[in-house]
Amino acid sequence: MSIFEEVHDRLNTRSVKWDMRKVIFQTEDVLPMWVADMDFKAPKEVNEALIKRAEHGIYGYTVVDNEVKDTIVNWMKSRHDWKINRDWLSFSKGVVTSLHMAIQAFTEPKDKVLIQTPVYSPFYKVIDAHDRELVKNPLIKKDNYYTIDFEDFEKKLKSGVKAFILCSPHNPVGRVWKNDELKEMARLCLKYDVIILSDEIHADLVFPSEKHIPIASLSEDIAEQTVTCMAPSKTFNLAGLEASYVITSNKEKQKKLIAEFNKQGHGNGLNTMANTALESAYKYGAPWLDELIAVLEDNKNYVTEKIESHTDLKVIRSEGTYLVWIDCSSLGLGAKELKQFMVQEAKIGLNAGIDYGEEGEQFMRMNIACPKATVEEGVNRIIHAVKNK
Repeated sequence: MSIFEEVHDRLNTRSVKWDMRKVIFQTEDVLPMWVADMDFKAPKEVNEALIKRAEHGIYGYTVVDNEVKDTIVNWMKSRHDWKINRDWLSFSKGVVTSLHMAIQAFTEPKDKVLIQTPVYSPFYKVIDAHDRELVKNPLIKKDNYYTIDFEDFEKKLKSGVKAFILCSPHNPVGRVWKNDELKEMARLCLKYDVIILSDEIHADLVFPSEKHIPIASLSEDIAEQTVTCMAPSKTFNLAGLEASYVITSNKEKQKKLIAEFNKQGHGNGLNTMANTALESAYKYGAPWLDELIAVLEDNKNYVTEKIESHTDLKVIRSEGTYLVWIDCSSLGLGAKELKQFMVQEAKIGLNAGIDYGEEGEQFMRMNIACPKATVEEGVNRIIHAVKNK
């Protein structure tokens, strides 16, 4: 049996996905396929490294040394053809934390910050929490596929936007931005002097027909304008260990960002286990990841074929991530009713599309990073509920 076929019991492990069902969905009688972690064990080399570290038994203050940094440098080169220097790195407990710090470091209250909607819900909170003005560049949906409205993008930047939070690959619509799309976004940001805060946490989770291109890798000028936030957490299912990092070649920007981390009491390091997991994942995790991507693509294709052949729901064509964006507009339900329908009738716990912006009102987000048996059960529940509506 493949390691990705085994069904693991995650109950009573303090799992947000499984043990918080009553709190999130007001019932435990749902199959949880929502929050973005996987129902797969991390690579065995990662688990072995963590066990070995735990056997030492002393958990004092830990430094992110050059050996750890070099694993990131090597990963960027081997997976993304991006040559970075170890002194471009700074560290954080998570990408969202880094975005909070970056917004405070590089913008002022009332400044305009642009996002491309529908988009990862914490982006809204990052902007609102620090009294910045939200500016939206809604993506264009056509034939179950999303593209960028560049005319609107430039118009919004021209209005005085100071920062652009890029989601690349995009969560929840699953787009892996093409080279020409990235170049045009970057060109316009340079033209209007807009800093690019690029959330690339799903960079490694791209299907074989596509390629993730870090926007900062396009040119030195673009790199100087960009702060890239990345992590092994989505890639290797390490979210609970809180390991992430920021890449920027601009020394002045890095200095300001680290100063903001220190000001807010976050420091610039990783906890003992995060340090260990990051290093071992990037050193030894590539074969595991390659197998995972094949599993995810198979799961995505299964979900698409089954749902679209048995219902009028549509699955958005995605190119990466393990998140499936489902258009439920054919059901004719409002956002609240749609969520209730999935919980009460389908008995499945998904992310409500409205949480990603008003453009997601008729959508649900499904996490397919789980064994095929779980995916099949979830899809069958949706089909059964829709057919009996």
